[in-house]
Amino acid sequence: MDKMETVITSLTHSVSINERKNIIITGVKKIDSFDDSEFFLETTLGNLVIKGSELEIIKLDTYQGNVSIKGHVDDLHYTEAKEKGKEEGLFTKLFK
Repeated sequence: MDKMETVITSLTHSVSINERKNIIITGVKKIDSFDDSEFFLETTLGNLVIKGSELEIIKLDTYQGNVSIKGHVDDLHYTEAKEKGKEEGLFTKLFK
């Protein structure tokens, strides 16, 4: 395991929201995508989706995995990561 993988696997994950407008997230592995209304983050404990308005990155520390975001937060939830190449078909979704 190289030095960067060691740093990423040792990150602890936390989310702190202050007055629905300032978010500090630790344990971020990568930012998949973002715009002013939605952020998709991969954290050490799963994928995190943040929805709101006027969202923007204030501080990004890729080495320690810390991200600060400001804006109006409407929704924050985790999603399960799907394995690559294993998309669910229509019948799989219907017969769950």
